Amino acid sequence: MLIIEEAEVKGWKLDVIGTTSRAATLVYLGNGLAFVGSHQGDSQVIRIQEKKFQILQNIANIAPILDFTIMDLGNRSGETHSNEYSSGQARIVTGSGAFGDGSLRSIRSGVGIEEQGVLGDMENILELYPLSSHGEGKQADTIAVAFADETRVFQFSADGEVEEKEELVGLSLAQGSLYISNIPNNRLLQVTRSQVRIADLESGMITAEWSAQDSDNITVASANSSHLVISIGGTEVLALDLAKDLQITARRAFPEEGQIACIHVPSACAGICIAGFWQSTSVTIMNVDRLETIQRVVMSEDVAAVPRSLVLTQLIPKESPTLLIAMANGEVVTFAMDTTSYALSARKATILGTQGATFKTLPRGNGLSGVFAICEHSSLIYGSEGRMVYAAVTAEQASCVCPFDSEAYPGAVAIATPSDLRIALVDTERTTHVHTLKVNETVRRIAYSRKLKAFGVGTIHRELQDGCEVIESRLKLNDEVMFKELDMFALNKDELIESCIRADLRDRSGKLTERFVVGTAYMDHDEEDVVRGRILVFAVGQERKLKLVNK
Repeated sequence: MLIIEEAEVKGWKLDVIGTTSRAATLVYLGNGLAFVGSHQGDSQVIRIQEKKFQILQNIANIAPILDFTIMDLGNRSGETHSNEYSSGQARIVTGSGAFGDGSLRSIRSGVGIEEQGVLGDMENILELYPLSSHGEGKQADTIAVAFADETRVFQFSADGEVEEKEELVGLSLAQGSLYISNIPNNRLLQVTRSQVRIADLESGMITAEWSAQDSDNITVASANSSHLVISIGGTEVLALDLAKDLQITARRAFPEEGQIACIHVPSACAGICIAGFWQSTSVTIMNVDRLETIQRVVMSEDVAAVPRSLVLTQLIPKESPTLLIAMANGEVVTFAMDTTSYALSARKATILGTQGATFKTLPRGNGLSGVFAICEHSSLIYGSEGRMVYAAVTAEQASCVCPFDSEAYPGAVAIATPSDLRIALVDTERTTHVHTLKVNETVRRIAYSRKLKAFGVGTIHRELQDGCEVIESRLKLNDEVMFKELDMFALNKDELIESCIRADLRDRSGKLTERFVVGTAYMDHDEEDVVRGRILVFAVGQERKLKLVNK
């Protein structure tokens, strides 16, 4: 700030009001707005206020890139893969920026979400169900929102006005719902933890009802247009005929398989139901009339790899339906199913995160569907050009999703987050999305270990101490999913990291083991012609810590 007296500059005053990106250019825009253009970090638009400023906009900048690597969370196992990076979870990870603006950037293409409106603040939503008050096959105009101890119903008018209904055609709204859908003959099906109801949409009367015994609870439910399959107490499966007023057609316990984790009754392949089991980590295909086993597949010997969500749907035209299985360890396994013998083939696996995904089918027209996988890195799975595509979705906070193709919002979806319920449109094309992890140091080198599921990141930290520049260099170990820092190894004084690679080296027993190999150089200020450095070999233990094993 200039101090002016009688049109003469008498001095100037400097007030520190905050920290921006390192500026390469600074432009005053008027009305207290300024543009901070940065080459080494994100550019910013700020509003200058009294003794502070407000950042109005961050403009992403991935330059300068000092190093990068390509990683793929998917395609870790399987029979065949047509393309190493065909999972849609492939990404470029860059060491971007410099000094305090240094960061890791995860860059991948994905499907965007365009928000249309927010219904309001709602916490702890467990599930969403699209309904039509006019019957099956009609455009949706109602969303049923399931909570732990209640169900709320929101009805939309043709112009988008929303009204919460206190009751809806005989449904029990004082309980949480496990399943609600329209079924043929203008009826509505509801499953709660204690009972099953069918209500007539025209009369509003309950036309059929089935209740579990007092000591039993319904834990899982799934249905198509003809059958409902439920799990009682997690140990027994019942099949009910929807055309015969919930008549039980089959009942079966699974003592050898353990508790039931998930059930799916597909519409794409009538006559079967599919169940996943906790203890045996298996998936069983059964005929829906007698619940007799047709096919059984053990998914993994790892007891943590439990099937948690199932979907059988038509992803690719003129191909067999695809069975998608979400495992509790974050893996998604897919099979092609023969609709005659129900045999499974062409097993493939993709990692979407560290926790199990939840599947929701989204119609795409012409008898095809996409599958929305809700997890840490939510993805849209669909068919394109004869192959299955995993496209990352910009819905990081989604906890549950359902299609909501209504008159007011054609082709929309409803998305629940931990705090609210939204209506949105899912883009049909993929765009580039950048996720930033601030390191606040110059990221000089990056190496990625697929086997260790981690990055080796070499950084340089500069700061002023007592008027002198102090430079420190470090090797950091970062997790591959969330980029969380796991461990750090500091180099010697005046030693800088120059290179970092992943390599398979033999240990003392002669076994090939993955290592991070680091090359360094010393800054010898006094002797210009002398070049000194070290080669350091690091192992990563089971506790995910760096250990210097050779130098």
